[in-house]
Amino acid sequence: MTGPVTDEIGKSLAADPEISARDYQTIRKTLEFITHTWRDQPGLDEIAAAAGLSPAHLQRVFTRWAGLTPKQFLQAITLDHARELLRGAASVLDATYEVGLSGPGRLHDLFVTHEAMTPGVYKARGGGVTISYAFHPSPFGLALLMVTEHGLAGLAFADPGEEAMALEDMTGRWPNARFVEDPKATTPYLARIFDPEEWSADRPLRIVMIGTDFEVRVWETLLRIPLGRATTYSDIAAKLGKPNAARAVGTAVGKNPISFVVPCHRVLGKTGNLCGYHWGLTRKRAILGWEAGVSGPATA
Repeated sequence: MTGPVTDEIGKSLAADPEISARDYQTIRKTLEFITHTWRDQPGLDEIAAAAGLSPAHLQRVFTRWAGLTPKQFLQAITLDHARELLRGAASVLDATYEVGLSGPGRLHDLFVTHEAMTPGVYKARGGGVTISYAFHPSPFGLALLMVTEHGLAGLAFADPGEEAMALEDMTGRWPNARFVEDPKATTPYLARIFDPEEWSADRPLRIVMIGTDFEVRVWETLLRIPLGRATTYSDIAAKLGKPNAARAVGTAVGKNPISFVVPCHRVLGKTGNLCGYHWGLTRKRAILGWEAGVSGPATA
């Protein structure tokens, strides 16, 4: 899945990850405006004024960050688009289970390989496990990466000043683990996750899931939602053979410790509503719009 859009995103991140992080702050401000005005389909001048930038400057920043123009991005995150993502949600999951993959959009072509920690590790709340962590700039603000010898175990997001809160949230999931701040251990994962040029079947990204059996099953189901599509809590529950467990599925989705890579942001309400997201609805809109740029620009 390559082309001008993915090439530009990859070059921007590879050249300077901090540029991407700064861009996100502009995008975040812009998205907050669009969130309240999308029904009016505001024009570029109005959106740029809300962001405090000239239309030309916003257009450049937006295109560099998302691979889409502001107008295309606005189209990508409207509720009509969200409903389109859900079209045939159940059949999407059915098809991916049938073939074991989800076609060319399988988790951005990352071809993630995953394993689950033993139930004993979860019951011990991470006891005996060493987790290296560090904060890095990303297209969606600061990213907290957490890795073990088995692979990526955690990915969280934070806005400036929220680092301590994000770290406490994540370490609290496995309070008996040993945590070591080690950017050298986490840096190799950064481009593998956020740079489309690094999404390759030849070098699968290894992740490790630490949770209950039910949570792991839900997270594994999330991995089967293709890029550019979405599903619902009830569809996941049905696929797991527990049609009445939509609420439990929602709880498990909310506890997903590997944000973005395990795409909990692709789970929407039945009507296409974005619903909650542990790291904020603005960020969820940003990720969905960014993925629209990676999978192919909307019609201008």
